[in-house]
Amino acid sequence: MLRSVVILLTVLIISCSPVKKYESLPEVKAWENDILEFEKLDRAETYPPDAILFTGSSSIRLWSTLNKDMAPYSVIQRGFGGSKLSDFVVYADRIIAPHPCSAIVIFIANDITGNEKDKTPGEVASLFRNALKIIRNTHKHTPVFWIQVTPTPSRWKAWPQIKEANSLINKVCENQENTYFISTDSYFLGSDGIPSESHFVSDKLHLNADGYRLWTDIIKKEINKVVPYPRVEIIAHRGASYIAPENTVAAANLAWKLEADAVECDIHLSSDRKKLW
Repeated sequence: MLRSVVILLTVLIISCSPVKKYESLPEVKAWENDILEFEKLDRAETYPPDAILFTGSSSIRLWSTLNKDMAPYSVIQRGFGGSKLSDFVVYADRIIAPHPCSAIVIFIANDITGNEKDKTPGEVASLFRNALKIIRNTHKHTPVFWIQVTPTPSRWKAWPQIKEANSLINKVCENQENTYFISTDSYFLGSDGIPSESHFVSDKLHLNADGYRLWTDIIKKEINKVVPYPRVEIIAHRGASYIAPENTVAAANLAWKLEADAVECDIHLSSDRKKLW
C-alpha cells in the first residue's frame, strides 16, 4: 500500500513539473536543432574550466563582441534567439551540464512582451526557480547571475509586468546561495523615466554597439565582485632582456626582482657537449 502511494505521488509530481508542461509544445521543440548545434560545438571546441558561460535569448546570441568585451575572462556563448524561460528550462541541462565553468550568466527577455500569450510575473519567477534547480543538479556552487530584463522602447507598454517579474526574480536570487541579480534598468532609462532609444537598433528591442558597451560595463563589474579576474602569468623570455643582456644571469635576476612568474632561457649544447645559455 505504502509503495503504491509513493508511486502515485511521484507520478503526480512529475506530471505537475513545469518542464513536463512545456517540453511537448511545438514552439519548444522547435529549438532542438539549435541545441544540437550547441552539442556539436561542445564536441568540437575545448573551453577553459574557468570560462564564464553566457546563455539565454537573442541579446546573448547577437553579442558579437562578447569574447573581447569580457576579457580577461574566457567565455562560452550559448544564446538561442527568441527563446523564453519556458524553452530554457527544457534545454538547460543540455546547455549547461557539459561545461565546468567559473560562473553562469543568463538573460532571457521574451516571456512577457505585451501580448495575450504572456506569462504572469509569478509564472516567470517560478520558471526561474526551476531553471536554477536544474542548474544546481550539476553546478551546485557555481555563481549564477541573472541579468535583469532591460526596459526597451518596443515593449514599454509591458514594463509594469516585466518590472514585477524582475522584482520576483530578484527575491529568488536574494534567498539562494551564489545566485545574483544584475540590475540594469536605471542605466537604460532617460531623465524622463522612458527607455533611451540611443542604446537600441532600429527595432527598438535589441541593443546596438552603445547598448552592448553599457551592458559590458554593468555586467563585468558585477561578475568581478564575485569572480576575480583570471591571473595572468608573466614569463620573462630570456630574462628581463629589455634591461639587461638577454640569456644572462643579470637578466634572470632582474626578471625575478620584477616579480616575473618564470624565466625562460635558451640553452644550447656546444660542440663539446657543454650547456650554454
